This record gives sequence, structure tokens and C-alpha cells, in this order.
Amino acid sequence: MRFHHDTLPQRVHFASGEAAESLTDEIASLGARRVMVIAGAGEREIAERVTGGLPVVHRHDDVVMHVPVEVAERAREAAAAHDADVLVSIGGGSTTGLAKAVALTTGLPIVAVPTTYAGSEATPVWGLTEGSAKTTGTDHKVLPRAIVYDATLTLTLPAGLSAASGLNAVAHCVDSLWAPRTDPVNQTLAAEGVRALRTGLPMVVKEPDALPGREQALYGAYLSALAFASAGSGLHHKICHVLGGMFNLPHAATHAVVLPYVLAFNGAAAPEAETRLAAAFGTPTAREGLARLRDQLDAPRSLRDLGMPSGGIASAAEAVVAAAPAGNPSPVTLPAITDLLRTAWEGAEPR
Repeated sequence: MRFHHDTLPQRVHFASGEAAESLTDEIASLGARRVMVIAGAGEREIAERVTGGLPVVHRHDDVVMHVPVEVAERAREAAAAHDADVLVSIGGGSTTGLAKAVALTTGLPIVAVPTTYAGSEATPVWGLTEGSAKTTGTDHKVLPRAIVYDATLTLTLPAGLSAASGLNAVAHCVDSLWAPRTDPVNQTLAAEGVRALRTGLPMVVKEPDALPGREQALYGAYLSALAFASAGSGLHHKICHVLGGMFNLPHAATHAVVLPYVLAFNGAAAPEAETRLAAAFGTPTAREGLARLRDQLDAPRSLRDLGMPSGGIASAAEAVVAAAPAGNPSPVTLPAITDLLRTAWEGAEPR
């Protein structure tokens, strides 16, 4: 057995109902005096509640999905104008992504407070969109110094959005099993992440006001992000980045739709990963486990329903083939990816 594995330096506070206290402790440990809070309008009440005791100098709510470069520039200007010395992001992946865009050019530390299961808070991956192209990269400057997980902050996330966000986390796990830097450590994290997510997410949908399911989902989302941060971006994420940038599709729902098609495409060529996933799902095959989970969550079914035009399939397929990572289990050819995208657009049975 030979492998290289990076463990990222980051502190995690995981306690339901204690976000405000955890944030206060973390800001004090950083010695910060001028806090810039980044939270969209939908998270305003939560943000004000959990940051009420902090030395906040600016509250920034200009948050846009996929982090357009012009939105990032406005946030960077605000951080400079208010002389912020720390960023506190409260929200989902778009909010964390905007904080990362600021940290990328300023070096300011981030304390992330997730309210979804996006997982961006545990990775050093950033993304910016300009025109119809989404660019991603990795830089340790954007890795949040600390994460504050509080399941009570996810209670306002509707069951449908919880399901899509949670399937995004499952996608992190699945992709981590065959991504460019996969290793036994992140494979183990990914498998436990799948187990926690397939346990927690149906509980969230069935009892959206109860905490046990949401705690399991948050725990699974964190593990999925750790695995993804170490393994790197596989074919699934390359596809979703292309689709998000080209057509401005909703991020989590796009992952939820595309995942079963990538699993079908790669699973037969990666039998060890398939066996590990099946065990994590508790089903005879990984495809059965994912299909069962998607049925339980009433997951979105087609790219067409998300607003992708059928005329965009050909150009998207070309972009995916150009961006695909080396070493994908199944050969990434233009005909194969075109067929995958067309089937996902239709919402037909994965093949």
C-alpha cells in the first residue's frame, strides 16, 4: 500500500444550538476586531442572531449563485473599505464561495457557518464565473480557519432544498472514490459520509423540524467535503461546473440530477468503488442504493426541468471532455458524454 494524503488544518465546532457561543470563542481565538459578515438576504435573521455579540463592522448581503466576478469585486471592495480583519460567512455554498473569493485576493481568514449541506466550508477550492464560463482552483488561503456547525441553523431549509443539497454532498463522496488523488483515507471518509447522509436525509424529509436527521446530514456533509478536498474534482464535478457556468443552473439540484448518470457511467469500470458504495448504502449495488435514496427524497430528475436548453448539449459535452480529469475509470469520449448529458436532460433511466 502506497499513497500520499493531505490533512487540512482546520478547527471544527459541532454543537446544535451553540453557534453564537462557538463563533464568539473562534473570533476571540483569532484576535479579530473587525468582522465582516457575509450572508444573503435569506439568512439575515440567522446572521444577526448568531453574530450579535461580535465586533461587526459590515454586513454584506450581495450574494449570487456561482460567484460572478463582479459580485466578488464588490465584496473585496467592501472588505477593504471597512478594514475587515476576518470574514464570517453564514449560508450555503454561494455564501462560502463569496467569502473564499475575498480571501483569495486579501488573505483574510474565514470562519464559516454553514446552513446547508454544500460542504464548501471544508475545502480549499474556489470558483468564479465570468460570462458563461466557471473557473475553479485550489488555494489554501481560501480554506476557512474554522467551521461552526449548528444543525438548528438548517431548520429553515425546506425539505426539498435539503434533499438537493444533501445529494450534492453524496456526490462529493461518490466522486472522491475515483477522483485524481483518491486514497484509502478519503475513500473511508467518503463511505462513512454516504452512510450518514443516506441515514439522515430521509429523516430530514420525514421530520423536517427534528434535529437528529439534520445532525447526521451535517456530519455526512462534512465528511464528504473532507474526502473531496483530498481526492480532488472528478468527472461528476467537472460536468456540474460546466453546466452551472454555461446555463446558470441551480448548483445543488444539478448535482442531484447528474449523479446517477455518472455513477452508471463509471461504476462498472470501478468495481472496488462500487462495492464500497453499495456497502455504505446498505444495498446490493450502489446504483440501487442511490436510486432508493433519490426516491425517498423525491429528488429532481432531469436537466430539462432545471432549465437547461436541449440545444446546449453539444457545446456542454465538448466542454466536459476538455475539462475531464485524467484517469477517469471509463474513457471520456465525446459520444459517451453527449449520450450521458442527453439522457440526464431527458431524465431517462441511467445506462
